[in-house]
Amino acid sequence: MPPILLDSPRRRGGCLVVFLTALVLLVGARTAASYVIDYQWWKELGQLPTWFSVLLYGVAPVVMATVAAFVVLWTAHARGMKFAGTRLREHPLYAKISTVALLVVGLVVASSSIDSWTVVRYFGGRHLPVEATSWQDPVFGQPLAFYLFLLPFYSNLLSFLLALALVAGLLFWLTARGWQLREQMPQWMQSGEFDLRVLGLGGALEASFLRMAGVVFLLSLAGRFYLERYAMLLNEHGFLVGIDYVNENIGLPLQWLVIAAAVVAAVAVSVGRKKIALAMLAALLVRAVVPTLVNSLYVKPNEISIQKPYVQRHIQATRSAYHLNQRVQEVDYAAKTEAKIDITRHKALLDNVRVWDLRAFHDTVTQIQAIRPYYVFANSDVDRYIIDGQLRQLLVTPREMDIRQLSGAGAGWINTQFIYTHGYGVVVAEANRITPEGLPVLFIQNAPPEVKTASLKLTRPEIYYGEVAHEPVFVRTAQPEFDYPAGSDNKHTRYEGRGGFPIHAFSMRLAAAVARGDWDILLTSMLTPESRMMIHRKVIDRLQELAGFVTWDGDPYLVITSAGRLVWMVDGYTTSDLHPYSRLVDVEGVGRINYIRNSVKATVDAYDGEARLYVFDPADPIIQAYRNLFPKLLLPASEMPADLRRHARYPETLFRVQAEIYRTFHMRDPETFYNKEDLWDITTFMSGQ
Repeated sequence: MPPILLDSPRRRGGCLVVFLTALVLLVGARTAASYVIDYQWWKELGQLPTWFSVLLYGVAPVVMATVAAFVVLWTAHARGMKFAGTRLREHPLYAKISTVALLVVGLVVASSSIDSWTVVRYFGGRHLPVEATSWQDPVFGQPLAFYLFLLPFYSNLLSFLLALALVAGLLFWLTARGWQLREQMPQWMQSGEFDLRVLGLGGALEASFLRMAGVVFLLSLAGRFYLERYAMLLNEHGFLVGIDYVNENIGLPLQWLVIAAAVVAAVAVSVGRKKIALAMLAALLVRAVVPTLVNSLYVKPNEISIQKPYVQRHIQATRSAYHLNQRVQEVDYAAKTEAKIDITRHKALLDNVRVWDLRAFHDTVTQIQAIRPYYVFANSDVDRYIIDGQLRQLLVTPREMDIRQLSGAGAGWINTQFIYTHGYGVVVAEANRITPEGLPVLFIQNAPPEVKTASLKLTRPEIYYGEVAHEPVFVRTAQPEFDYPAGSDNKHTRYEGRGGFPIHAFSMRLAAAVARGDWDILLTSMLTPESRMMIHRKVIDRLQELAGFVTWDGDPYLVITSAGRLVWMVDGYTTSDLHPYSRLVDVEGVGRINYIRNSVKATVDAYDGEARLYVFDPADPIIQAYRNLFPKLLLPASEMPADLRRHARYPETLFRVQAEIYRTFHMRDPETFYNKEDLWDITTFMSGQ
């Protein structure tokens, strides 16, 4: 037997197969492990039905579109072979390979043209309550829900049909011509001659299937032109947004001309009159040129008088989109520079005037209360509490753990995963008082917490979930957790809450190790039958994972409940850039929007990690749609505990957005608005100052 060479083709091919198999198994194992961990995390939060819904909603529309695309493409392929004079059943191996290839192409077409969440929101946005659909556009009379849910869905569906018709037609022609050329190949081999004319477009272009694909394409194009009528409500004209005089009187009629041209082109293609179909190009040219001429020659010289009613629509729609059409009142205060302040009359107000600048307070508290370098005060918030029977402004700042400040051996795997697991306590100070030494007057300080007023209590000071958090961490292990420093010694604790999920089982440790690429999780001897693994410990990350369809405010604030627990509160916004006639605005961390509502407020327990989402604006159609999709996730505001409800605030992000819009849109007279005669300026101030 001849020796097998190490570099033989068989050897190289075998190595390649082994490598590819290992790669597939590695990627597949990590994906499967991630799903196992995700399952446990959603189970921890009691939201498994929501997770299953998220998974289903994410793939179901693409799967259904893939099946539809595969059926159409398989039919196109089979008809192409039949046109060429052969059939799939005559080529068994080719039939199997082509079927798999067509399934892949169908998946590509579906995934590139179908947005799953656009489809899902369409179904969630059906049958909304009256208050969520009360606003209607002044041109077509459609409710806001039509533009938020129905119109994007119809546009997405037409994009899919256009792509599918184009790919199916191309596939049919390539199949037909390819198999025709294959049949002629033996003749070329014998004669040694090849005529380039056989590569022409003839033959297959006359097939009924290709004409049908062209008809579907043109009718889908007509549907797209029809929907473009509604898109005119988002046209920007500099001083106004929406349909203006030219759009309404010239653009809309010409749009109907283009629609009719597309339908006529479809009919012409169906009867084989392809030249007539080219007339659609003339309609498109007219639509592009005529409105521009009318605007330049007729509207511009008399702009404000002609555009006045359209400016009025723009003002009203924008005020509605930013929630400025309700509960907004302008009050003029006459300045009395010589008037004396009546301290007795305004005592309640003056007793609550904040004298502490948040930056100065942060620096001071860091110096006197950090205790150790690894403790940080990431943020301070102003809140209101009843102290000794009076409503008082307080400054609240949590003491959190930043393991980046650990150095040397302290930053090892055991320390960061098992020992330094949580922050500890809060510092609470009066907003309007300082000591003779220039320091804040503290109601809660030190570790363990010293509470200096009977109006507050702190029974669970540990902060396992916060703004500064690392992950994962493991609790209830064989290793005691560091709780807080006590002089030269350290106090330790053992977690007693419900946060995290069980991790002791070998299968769970293996899944965690594979998912995170950390084999120490599998090899460590620190885990016990009671051990739990905590992930998604940052408040915003936790909420983003739980409800990514909400835009979460970047400034969570900590609340001390009447039971003495620490609970984070976070404002959530629903936004869109599809509100008709509304002005777009850039919002940091959000993007360009023309609609916003503070429709959700969330709470996250700092010890257990329990997250709850409450709907505070049931009239918002977006949150109503998601409420229909995730009924267990979104709770009514009435279910928020009273001691937390008292700390719900008007979010600064929303206030800034509304202030930016109101500085222009407080002008309701179209002529004043057009000339910007009363444009306001916004006072420059730092966040929280």
